[in-house]
Amino acid sequence: MSLVEFLFGLLGAVAVASALLVVTTRALVHAALWLVVCLGSVAGCYLLLSAEFVAWVQVLIYVGAVVVLLLFGLMLTRAPIGASTDLDASRGQRLAAAVVALGLAGVIIATSVDAFRGERIELGDDPVGGSTAAAGEALFRSWVLPFEILSVLLLAALVGAIVLSRRDIGAPPPTTPGDHATLGILNASGER
Repeated sequence: MSLVEFLFGLLGAVAVASALLVVTTRALVHAALWLVVCLGSVAGCYLLLSAEFVAWVQVLIYVGAVVVLLLFGLMLTRAPIGASTDLDASRGQRLAAAVVALGLAGVIIATSVDAFRGERIELGDDPVGGSTAAAGEALFRSWVLPFEILSVLLLAALVGAIVLSRRDIGAPPPTTPGDHATLGILNASGER
């Protein structure tokens, strides 16, 4: 086993472990931070596969933009930051989800191992396979519409988070029982 294969396996293990922490952590902010670790380790895997352009796009777009959008959405919607017992699933639901997830992971692993048994990727100086020209051509020819739809969807999510967080605009200020207007106390100018 070479150093590149060892590092690839290590980064893959970090990606899987942090992905599990993303879906099992009860604090939403911690889940977003584990997502940064997961996406960063996937970017490291791309670097080891000699796909530097894809690795930096992964860092800039997913780690830099999507996770920041997620954190802004959490902050703007006033979502609970810590653990929330009223939103937790029951023990039976968590057990059923774990069984389904493990079954799906087993199917994916078995299918991948069967499909790619004995295949090796040679990381040579392929001028077409890993170049930015080939990636850019594939992105802007066949993937430009899904890319733009995703960007509009993310923009709509951010606008929706702002709208949900600003429901108090135009609403009358709430009065408290100790408020001067409620008690009928006049100030020095004669106003309540």
